[in-house]
Parts: sequence; structure tokens; C-alpha cells
Amino acid sequence: MPMNRAHYPDGWETISREIRFGRAEGRCECLGECGAGNHVECGEQHGARSVRSRGRVVLTVAHLCHVTTCEKRSHMKAMCQRCHLRYDRFHHQHNAAATRRRNDPQMRMVEMGTP
Repeated sequence: MPMNRAHYPDGWETISREIRFGRAEGRCECLGECGAGNHVECGEQHGARSVRSRGRVVLTVAHLCHVTTCEKRSHMKAMCQRCHLRYDRFHHQHNAAATRRRNDPQMRMVEMGTP
């Protein structure tokens, strides 16, 4: 799903580029935060053939605090798409469950107190 630019700070493209290709020099900065293993450096290179999965590596920026409007560079890490998705998996599961509850007519009736 494409990102909703309204949920990101002004100048996000510049911030993202600085983190991915400035600070991280085009490499995944994950040190195991994604759950693949404690202190196991990923190091996948943007645009290279992935060692762990099919296709090319896409470097993204993960908000470690899960607040996309946060502009603190210390709360962000360059991560390959695999590590980023793994890092955010519980956040995504929570959001998916909330969406299912919101779209379920029976759940809406329970929340409104309708018997």
C-alpha cells in the first residue's frame, strides 16, 4: 500500500534520502531489531540482489517509535524492506485488527451497547 504523505513531516523525501544514503550509505542499519536475531547486522545494499529473498533490495526508513510524524533522526533507521516489515509486524497486526473490528457490523453493535 502506498504511503499516505499527509502522515509524514514536510520534507520527508529529503529526510529519507539523508538517512538512507547519507548516514546509512545505502545499507540496511538493522542490528536485529526486526526479530531476525539479536545484534545480527543485516547490511543488505540498496539496489543489489537480495541475499535472503528474491528480487532487488529496496531501502526504506523505519520509524522506531512508530510515529510517522516524528522528525527525530535518532528515532529512524534505514532498513531493507524485509527488516522494515518484520520490525513493524506487531504494529501492522494491531492496525489490521482495529480495521476488522471497525468494519464488522456485529462488533459496532457491541461497542455501541446494542444487545
